Amino acid sequence: MEQSKNAVEQKPVFMPRVNSDNLVKTDMVRFERHVGFASRQKKKSINDLHQVIRKKYGFNNVLELSSKSGNKLSFLLSPLSLQLTDEHSGGQYSVENIFQASKVFEQGGPYTDLLTAPPRQAKKDERLHDSGQLVGYNDFGVEWGLEPLTAFYDWLYINALKQNSQLHEEVMQYQAFTDIEFNPKKSIHCAAYSLAMFVALNKRELLGNVEDPGTFYDLHTEFKLSNTEHLLEQGWF
Repeated sequence: MEQSKNAVEQKPVFMPRVNSDNLVKTDMVRFERHVGFASRQKKKSINDLHQVIRKKYGFNNVLELSSKSGNKLSFLLSPLSLQLTDEHSGGQYSVENIFQASKVFEQGGPYTDLLTAPPRQAKKDERLHDSGQLVGYNDFGVEWGLEPLTAFYDWLYINALKQNSQLHEEVMQYQAFTDIEFNPKKSIHCAAYSLAMFVALNKRELLGNVEDPGTFYDLHTEFKLSNTEHLLEQGWF
């Protein structure tokens, strides 16, 4: 049987920025994807992706955030694992649980019971797909709109990571972040992007008041956005 040939693929890389008008620079990188579903094939693809990034940008430290990386830090930083203590309820939930449980649709939501569901199960709850168009978010009574894109998700992730200070020292060593499982055609929200934004805010010493939604919104809109939306508009996907 003839062995499947590897394919050329493109994935985004998210790079924190300190001295520019955006917090995160998002670029597309072409690399060789090793065909197959086996874990070792995914790891080979990640290695090839990171080699291209290191060569193109001169970086030494690049972190893959998906579960395919096999890195313990990646697991701890996953939105499925990273916990946020909510100031309103005092409860502690994963970023993924809060995000899914806060969604408001034309025909329902927020479905707050998803706060205590297993994170992967919460993400796949049928109501999230059968309740019409997404119209916004309601996080324990605090309402968020859909614009600017990713603002609510970024706020959740950045505040969760801020609370987990034991992860900061290691996180700050990385110059770029990837998620080989992220598909910009299906979602605009990516934890690797939010993580890069956290690093940029930390380096700029702007993490002081990010807990306040209004302050974070102003901060988010003060800088130019560079997420995968503009890449879709440019025809990358």
